[in-house]
Amino acid sequence: MTNSLSARKRAGRFVALPAAAATALTMAACGAEPAGDNATAPGQAAVAVAEPIAVTYDGGIYLLDGKSLQVAKDLPLPGFNRLNPAGDDKHLLVSTSTGFRVLDAATATLTDAEFKAAKPGHVVRHAGRTVLFADGTGEVTVFDPATLGNGLPQTRQYKTPQPHHGVAVELAGGELVTTIGNEDERPGIAVLDKDRKEIARNDQCPGVHGEAAARGEAVVIGCETGAVIYKNGTITKVTSPDPYGRIGNQAGSDASPITLGDYKVDEEAELERPTRVSLIDTESATLKHVDLGTSYTFRSLARGPQGEALVLGTDGQLHVIDPAAGTVTRKIAVTDPWQEPLEWQQARPAIFVRGGTAYVTDPSKKQIYSIDLAAGTKTATGALPAAPNEISGVTA
Repeated sequence: MTNSLSARKRAGRFVALPAAAATALTMAACGAEPAGDNATAPGQAAVAVAEPIAVTYDGGIYLLDGKSLQVAKDLPLPGFNRLNPAGDDKHLLVSTSTGFRVLDAATATLTDAEFKAAKPGHVVRHAGRTVLFADGTGEVTVFDPATLGNGLPQTRQYKTPQPHHGVAVELAGGELVTTIGNEDERPGIAVLDKDRKEIARNDQCPGVHGEAAARGEAVVIGCETGAVIYKNGTITKVTSPDPYGRIGNQAGSDASPITLGDYKVDEEAELERPTRVSLIDTESATLKHVDLGTSYTFRSLARGPQGEALVLGTDGQLHVIDPAAGTVTRKIAVTDPWQEPLEWQQARPAIFVRGGTAYVTDPSKKQIYSIDLAAGTKTATGALPAAPNEISGVTA
């Protein structure tokens, strides 16, 4: 196994471990930190950005006007940076080498406010709460995104028994669904009540990775052998039909009880380019596949305003899937055909959906497109100085 393959597997694929010991609890109320000066480039002032869209590039972040797709501001930021919606209508969280840094997208201001985290990983928004997971420590940080503003909000924290590349979701009733494992192996999930006492566990989910929430507050976590669903106090395993059938990246919708996921079957592949996606029905606890006839990547999955499943294929088309029927209902031409690069950090077309509009990046042309999902047409094209990588946005 090559070093590059090992790195990719550490980033998104895991193997099984016996059930972890009883969970450790470190609950704390953290006071607000001062944000300090806004981190803008010398000579640049904060600007108002309408319906902002943010895209990363090698060396910074572009803030775009969501209608015209023109660059409103360029925020230099060295390193490989990732974008996550913070959970409100104004802020994004930028995963850097030191933590989750707060970006005020509405004013295109990268603030000094930062949730410190060793190896910042997943950011999950659900039920009016935002949950951060630090892979380097296993620390879970929960906060109310409505309180983001000057400095950092009050937070509650929990620490998993051992650090690992994981994810956590807090439900409306206060339960915390979190992955379990260590830096080498991840076998499943545990569910804690609002006082952080364990109430459920399943360790039959090897290679646990990724999450999505469906209508009815069902949480789905992917495995190398299918997925697990937590709903109404019960964990249910949905087993894949293949001995190795990995679901690692998902997209959920409040408008549908079905989650959309990827699906890979070659455990030894240096880079598998799958053509099938998975649909997990959280009401019947069943798994269905849809073969698109083209490959896609982990940045290809999204959901539409009616719960429709959206997959950006390497054929350059946006495949619209009826999740209940499990059929492709429409294809929207967006980019030229493309091929997934070997390294997961390298830029490839990515999709972000806000309301009835899909935004798709095109690194090869240094462009970004907005697509009216109802009409199936492009409504704007934006030119970028550098190739875009990740994409996100807010409604402000």
